[in-house]
Amino acid sequence: MNLGRRLAIGVGLGLLFVATPTLAGETSGLPLPRFVSLRSDEVNLRTGPGVRYPIDWIYARKDLPVEVIAEFEAWRKIRDWQGTEGWVHQSMLTGRRMMVVIGQSHTLRSSDSEASDAVAVVEAGVLGRILQCPRNRDFCRVEIERSQGWLKRDEMWGVYKSEWIE
Repeated sequence: MNLGRRLAIGVGLGLLFVATPTLAGETSGLPLPRFVSLRSDEVNLRTGPGVRYPIDWIYARKDLPVEVIAEFEAWRKIRDWQGTEGWVHQSMLTGRRMMVVIGQSHTLRSSDSEASDAVAVVEAGVLGRILQCPRNRDFCRVEIERSQGWLKRDEMWGVYKSEWIE
């Protein structure tokens, strides 16, 4: 009788070890947290990781940067620039690096210096694409509505302070 119990326990543990890599393999393996952006003009934000969870919010802004803060199978828990959190399907996200201007209006500059010429004045909430964030620099090169220039990291949301993008 003891041998039967040991066998059942051994088989149960074997199944546990087989199932664990499968679950781990269904996540991206990419670092958390990380920035991505919305792939579509209509993205459902759910209260949990699955279609059985209610829709809490519908994003209607393609390319909005979001931060992936957790993963469960094909679902990503995200946070937006205003602090809203919820779950979206991975197919609704893209690795395209985008940014949103935060705070107040800021000057888009011709180079990575506050003394450089103004290219444009950009308002809070405006979206742009991150082109480059050099290592150990306060500025990132961005593109906003076909204008390229430099913004300070603390004037936008979508890049970490110590992150560099080439």
